[in-house]
Amino acid sequence: MKITYIHHSSFLVEGSDFYLLFDYFQGKLPKLSEQKTLYVFASHRHGDHFSKVIFELEKVHPNISYILSSDIKPKQVPAESLPRTTFLGKNMVDKIGDIVVETYHSTDEGVAFLVSAGGKNIYHAGDLNDWTWIGEPDDWNAKMRRVYRKIVDGLKDKKIDAAFLPLDGRQEGEFYQGMDYFLRTVADVKAVFPMHFWEDYTVIRQIKEMKESESYRSKIYDIAYEGQEFLIV
Repeated sequence: MKITYIHHSSFLVEGSDFYLLFDYFQGKLPKLSEQKTLYVFASHRHGDHFSKVIFELEKVHPNISYILSSDIKPKQVPAESLPRTTFLGKNMVDKIGDIVVETYHSTDEGVAFLVSAGGKNIYHAGDLNDWTWIGEPDDWNAKMRRVYRKIVDGLKDKKIDAAFLPLDGRQEGEFYQGMDYFLRTVADVKAVFPMHFWEDYTVIRQIKEMKESESYRSKIYDIAYEGQEFLIV
């Protein structure tokens, strides 16, 4: 399985007969084989996760399906693309082509995805994260943390081959909390790819140097530039 970092929270996962493209709104895509099915995901409607540009892809890759969070409305999808589009809300499971997609509630908009494809399980969090912020009221932060942890607890028994998780330096001292809890709770995760770091690649080094990450830091892949490729066995 090959994973390519595209931009922000967007990754391309390539298997023997499929592609999974997550949260694409800009960035350079590698050349795609028309022999493989392209599944395009959008976790929610925010402009840094969803753009109508994804519907241009079917002009060059006709073997395509769209899986969109239900907060993205059908009117945002071109009429000719609607037959190829599946809308999913939280806590749903659906078989789409040769893959199975499970969704989880987000602590922001939309959903997180757990995708079973080609014998692999791929998790993309979207904006599901522990969005606690320095300066926010304590009761708000406490509720955010409680809700996030409850959702992640529902994933604790899952086997995940690749996980894409937010690591946002704008949260200052709280930036690592979401990834830390996820990796302490969901033990069977093979590879972790930080995302949503707003081109501040230094946060990846920061979490890997923290004592809190000692038990899982070896799972975290270092991302250094857009277009970087990784091979996962």
